[in-house]
Amino acid sequence: MFGLHFRLLCVAGVLSGITGATLVQAAGPDAYDPWPLLAQDIFENRPMNDGAGVIAIEMPYRAEDAAIVPVTLRTLLPLDDSRRVLRITLVIDQNPAPMAAKFELGPEARVSEISTRVRVNNYTDVHAVAELSDGKLYMTKTYVKASGGCSAPAAKNADEAKNRLGQMRYRQFAKPGQGPVSGFREAQIMIGHPNNSGLQMDQVTQLYIPAFFVNELRLWQDDSLVLAVEGGISISEDPNIRFTYVSNGAKRFRAEAKDTEGHLFQHEWKIDDSGI
Repeated sequence: MFGLHFRLLCVAGVLSGITGATLVQAAGPDAYDPWPLLAQDIFENRPMNDGAGVIAIEMPYRAEDAAIVPVTLRTLLPLDDSRRVLRITLVIDQNPAPMAAKFELGPEARVSEISTRVRVNNYTDVHAVAELSDGKLYMTKTYVKASGGCSAPAAKNADEAKNRLGQMRYRQFAKPGQGPVSGFREAQIMIGHPNNSGLQMDQVTQLYIPAFFVNELRLWQDDSLVLAVEGGISISEDPNIRFTYVSNGAKRFRAEAKDTEGHLFQHEWKIDDSGI
């Protein structure tokens, strides 16, 4: 579903850039609202419930750089709630490929916060939709003023990006008052990758650079899934995911990423007594 949806929108987005047409109208007081059709397409018209008390989204109202807009998703369920958040979908309504990412939360990791950086192409609503173990969808949204993020030139030149391709860095932080290998933790995974959107122009050839991005990322502590990410062109250059989870006392952390050209990147880190 996501793959077909992305491919159709990506092609349409590239064509719109070439022909001068727009896939979605620029946001404004009387702007076309794409959300009803997006909800029908992405979520198969399933009922949406108010996400207050379930999911929160945090983004700057006016972005400093439309190519690297920070976004944080938080689960709000109390610890004694029998329900569990299974996955969270991030939708940037006015982007050429609106579904930015889908996050699947490991069944035992109790992920409660996810932060990353995204491209924003027009003034837009941004929706976060949580699917819970009760089978229901819960939605919240925010509004962001930014434009041109999907077509902004890459920060790194082609040679530098090639040399960094697939390089992974991992950091792990102990929460205040928590032991080094147990309790709530905060971690960060960074991947060297151009994550080309397909809407950026080569400044020398004046041709569009083909879309080329990390579309899958999976993270484990030992063999227990922590987080799986399905990404698209809206995730910024050099993908950076920061998240909180509950340690199971694992001695190693593993990451596996794939991109749209079939490259497979894998890395493993030992977690020592300092938690790093």
